[in-house]
Amino acid sequence: MKTLLSLLALLAGLLPSLAASIPPGAVAVLYNSTQPESKALALHYATQRNIPVNNLVGLPLSADDLISRHEYNTTLRDPLLKTFYDNNWWTLDKDSAGNPRITNQKIRILLPIRGVPFGIKRSPAAPAAAPEQPGTAPMQDEAAIDSELTLLAVRNHPIKGALNNPYFKSEQSITAADLSGLLLVARLDGPSDAICKRMIDDAIAVEQEGLWGMSYLDLARKTGAYQIGDDWINAIAAQNGTLGIPTVLDHNHDTFVTNYPMRDAALYYGWYTTHRNGPLRNDAFRFKRGAIAIHLHSFSAAKLRDANTHWTGPLLAKGAAATVGNVFEPYLQMTHHFDILHDGLIRGRTLVEAAYMAMPVLSWQGVVLGDPLYRPFAHLSNPGTNDPDLDYKTLRNASLQWTDAEERVAKIRTSAARTNSGLLYESLGLFFLQNDKPEQAAAFFNSASLHYQTPADRLRQELHTVDLLRQSGQKAQAINHLRTIQPTYADIPEGQAIIALLNI
Repeated sequence: MKTLLSLLALLAGLLPSLAASIPPGAVAVLYNSTQPESKALALHYATQRNIPVNNLVGLPLSADDLISRHEYNTTLRDPLLKTFYDNNWWTLDKDSAGNPRITNQKIRILLPIRGVPFGIKRSPAAPAAAPEQPGTAPMQDEAAIDSELTLLAVRNHPIKGALNNPYFKSEQSITAADLSGLLLVARLDGPSDAICKRMIDDAIAVEQEGLWGMSYLDLARKTGAYQIGDDWINAIAAQNGTLGIPTVLDHNHDTFVTNYPMRDAALYYGWYTTHRNGPLRNDAFRFKRGAIAIHLHSFSAAKLRDANTHWTGPLLAKGAAATVGNVFEPYLQMTHHFDILHDGLIRGRTLVEAAYMAMPVLSWQGVVLGDPLYRPFAHLSNPGTNDPDLDYKTLRNASLQWTDAEERVAKIRTSAARTNSGLLYESLGLFFLQNDKPEQAAAFFNSASLHYQTPADRLRQELHTVDLLRQSGQKAQAINHLRTIQPTYADIPEGQAIIALLNI
């Protein structure tokens, strides 16, 4: 086991692959010319990312979220395609077989701005969707507009059902991949223009030093054909363990409970419930600046401009810089594969590249919300020292410097004692929890509680202990522990987590 852990840690040091950034000139920005706010947001993004002003496209579009297929074709797709050719962003040629082929593809990324409709309604003549069956591709023609726009260059493609994504599991930058005519589409959209502007500013600020913080992963305990969702999340937990990213993994059927006391939530992946839940119900909760936060649900982005409905809107309203979701029912196998998306980000890819590397199909239901050029982990291999994220960088440096797990634990423990860091003690507890060593985990959680200053952080250590009891089948002891600590945390919002667990 030691040899395996050492090998994983060594590989972790090699993970960030110095992936190249996408040049600003390869990005076109699409806004709704009937809405001044849409244009203003487009100009702000272009200014911040040095996008050439000639790469901005304004079209008079509907103010509705969802439009018909006919309206999509006539007011959006066709005028946009004409703009691409008129501006010489694409050159139309033929391949050796005489088939039309896009060459000299200057624009590889398209960014619709808030104000551009995001969904195509099902045509009246289209058949009803089949019952959910993972892996099936029902014949229906509703779609996320962004997913359709990836195939802007492809005329007369089938619109009922999904089409294979040639970029799925790619290991190349989109600027290097030989994928004629493929566009990667992400949008800056959400509950308000102010939130969208903040998403831009956060991405640009955070990527200068990298995204550092805690990772929170929420399993759904699914079985059978749905097990794959949990597999993705377990794979992320394993990868984080090799990278020194402290990770809280919720093993229970329920989501993280109401007002769960998250700290420095830089990463969140979870599933499966219809509407915002857990810490998102706490009015005071905010994700860490630059956070990637994603919750898998069939209609997670169906109301992406609503701060209280489904998931993408609430996640962004609570401070996340980026997320992905589904406008209509996607079916599990045809959603973003979380583990691939996370791996792409960890390796230094841009948000839009990582998202499409993780998406098996196009002309379907997926959307990417955030700055497409955001690279949250471009600096993961060069963490530096001496700043507010010092504890997280200490953990990363430890994973790089000490490949032997026992030696790494000893070094982190020494650092925790020297700096009185509750976070370092908690990270050791989470390490032993993930490696099925409950006694050691409990001891480190106790140490963390003694060194944390805030009640919410101390409560989280108590909830880790309760989780240990639940996992070992000691239900009565878990309940007694919750009742014992309940008065201590009754006056803070996160204390609601105790009530929620007792109700469960």
